[in-house]
Amino acid sequence: MATQPLVRIGARGSKLSLAQAGHIQRRIAAALGYGPDEADAVAPLVVITTTGDRVQDRRLLEIGGKALFTKEIEEALLEGRIDCAIHSMKDVPADCPEGLTIAAIPEREDPRDAFLSHQADRIEDLPQGARLGTASLRRQAQSLHRRPDLDVQLLRGNIDTRIRKLADGEADAILLALAGLKRLGLEAHARSLIDPYDSPPAPGQGALAIETRVKDQDAPWLEAVRDAATTVAVAAERGALRALEGSCRTPIGAHAWLAGGQLQLVVEALTPDGSARFRREGSAELSALASPIEAARDLGTSLGVAIREEAGEAIVFE
Repeated sequence: MATQPLVRIGARGSKLSLAQAGHIQRRIAAALGYGPDEADAVAPLVVITTTGDRVQDRRLLEIGGKALFTKEIEEALLEGRIDCAIHSMKDVPADCPEGLTIAAIPEREDPRDAFLSHQADRIEDLPQGARLGTASLRRQAQSLHRRPDLDVQLLRGNIDTRIRKLADGEADAILLALAGLKRLGLEAHARSLIDPYDSPPAPGQGALAIETRVKDQDAPWLEAVRDAATTVAVAAERGALRALEGSCRTPIGAHAWLAGGQLQLVVEALTPDGSARFRREGSAELSALASPIEAARDLGTSLGVAIREEAGEAIVFE
């Protein structure tokens, strides 16, 4: 067994974050030539509480945006207290701080949103004026676009907390990422799944990001945890995100998938009340290209720019 850590992994302290980081920890240990029983020694988890974890009574847009789930972890990375960070890709802002980069993206879990309710099987079946709990502006906007009568209420907290609040009657239905439910073994709570073409999830949803210092991005162990197809799809979605300058103030959905040698992408941006939706879709042929990641990013950028030009001042992009 190694006498000192080879890779220190920074992660948030939530049950989901630790489950995700633990999965990647074992893969990193294997890439370094060690078994699962040695993972804690060679690739220990360093738990870091973020501002986004501490503040649970307000929307992220009110306290600084989704970077609050990554800021303290990225500071530890820059200061050399950890060697890599594991994030949910949907929580990662469009651009990394100077000196840091997304060095690897493992195989993606199911990117769809899940509908949970004790009253209905689908959002369409909820009674008039039903209370929908969510902390996501995108989920709010997409739900109101389909059902403008819904009473959307702020519902933050970890997955267990939100499921408990639903059971306690604080909401008639909630929406959660299926990936998180599956990683915690809670997918049975989902009554139905939201079609990712009709209502695209957050850019990068279901994917994990391994962030490192730029100088460490070519470390050999990183290659063992990269997934080419996921990397291409996420590049397209985040290309759209960057073009739209997406923040927690802008409801943006993007879903990319590979079909044969083609990359398909659908992107949309909405007003927070769901009354207006701007949508584009397109494809790129990847099989003959030397740089499919660049082609994917360009596709996302072009669709994002088209939406931005069409929406004008109807949507606040910041």
